[in-house]
Amino acid sequence: MSTGTYTPKPGAAPVGRMIAAQTALETRMLLRNGEQLLLTVIIPSLLLVLFSKVDVVDTGAGEAVDFLAPGVLALAVMSTAFTGQAIATGFERRYGVLKRLGASPLPRWALMTAKTLSVLVTEVLQVLLLTAIALALGWSPQGDPLSVLLLLVLGTAAFSGLGLLMAGTLKAEATLAAANLVFLLLLVGGGVIVPLEKFGAAGDVLALLPISALSDGLRDVLQNGASMPWGDALVLAVWAVLGLGAAAKFFRWE
Repeated sequence: MSTGTYTPKPGAAPVGRMIAAQTALETRMLLRNGEQLLLTVIIPSLLLVLFSKVDVVDTGAGEAVDFLAPGVLALAVMSTAFTGQAIATGFERRYGVLKRLGASPLPRWALMTAKTLSVLVTEVLQVLLLTAIALALGWSPQGDPLSVLLLLVLGTAAFSGLGLLMAGTLKAEATLAAANLVFLLLLVGGGVIVPLEKFGAAGDVLALLPISALSDGLRDVLQNGASMPWGDALVLAVWAVLGLGAAAKFFRWE
């Protein structure tokens, strides 16, 4: 046995391994949180089943589920990337978790990357579940899967930036209240359940919201079989650049 066989080898693990470990931890914490599970899984699923089976809202010609499924997918992205992430990150900041992680060998950019990857993993599970429920309700999706994927990625970037901006600038209690309020307002006025045409002239303004652009873009592809809706994609891209840029500039770790 050579000398030094049991000598420790100090130093941080490779960044890729640290990101993977932090992503797995963030995902487990997200899925174990009852409030976030309610926002990310239960509410979208209940809305999809309820409004598909009960004729409450006029969704136009065709099956209600064909209109509702794309909107609920957009809602699921918002609930995870914006509402859930804002609340969780806000309280991590309040309790000093982010400050301690920021002083660890894990770079701050890698921590944000891990949080984003955790959101994407959760969204994959959401999409699979909601798609299965929608198909069971008679949904007949159309269009190009790559266009759907691009819209979901742009929507995730837009909502993630806004969520991190809120969590990094407001107090945790204010973030909790504001994130839930925004969720409810955009659920009603973002074209998820109620078509934007029902809002009259205000619908043109509401169409510029990220939830409206995502739900309308997904609806154009999945319900109407349209090609990539570049107008909606541009709206999401602008929100993503503004949100992520502002979060990077104004985010406070303490």
